[in-house]
Amino acid sequence: MFIQTESTPNPATLKFLPGCQVMPSGSADFHGAEDAGRSPLASRLFEIDGVAAVFLGGDFITVTQVDGGEWDAIKPQVLGAVMDHFTSGKPVIEGEETEAAGDDDPTVAKIKELLDTRVRPAVAQDGGDIVFRKYEDGIVYLNMQGACSGCPSATMTLRHGVENMLKHYIPEIQEVRQTD
Repeated sequence: MFIQTESTPNPATLKFLPGCQVMPSGSADFHGAEDAGRSPLASRLFEIDGVAAVFLGGDFITVTQVDGGEWDAIKPQVLGAVMDHFTSGKPVIEGEETEAAGDDDPTVAKIKELLDTRVRPAVAQDGGDIVFRKYEDGIVYLNMQGACSGCPSATMTLRHGVENMLKHYIPEIQEVRQTD
């Protein structure tokens, strides 16, 4: 198994491409070993000293290191853990989470469609994801995940990219806000 790595706009985060499907649908974001219980892969990655967060996307894994960490020390361990996981045959996520029922609001449906078709593919290339949380009183609440969480350019992406695009297609949108 050959695993490629790519840098991301977030210098604390590295993107790992195992050359196979990681998540069949959706994504998973873990911010500590205590959150990773349902993912054998994420749990294994948190055993590595210096790993602060793990994000699982469609065909990639992003790993965020603790502040001041050195990739030279962590990267070989992450590569080994990813390789061991995929050769073991263990699932990436145990059990399936079902998504909440769809919202009947046509504005919410349009927001989700625009995010899925125009934003998520670009954000995924940088090793992250953008998740819709809610739409209320003209404000769209989104959560940046993976490499995009804590990235210096995430605010710019939300304000100048996502917000302007959503306002263009849905004039009633007044603002986009980041949530945790």
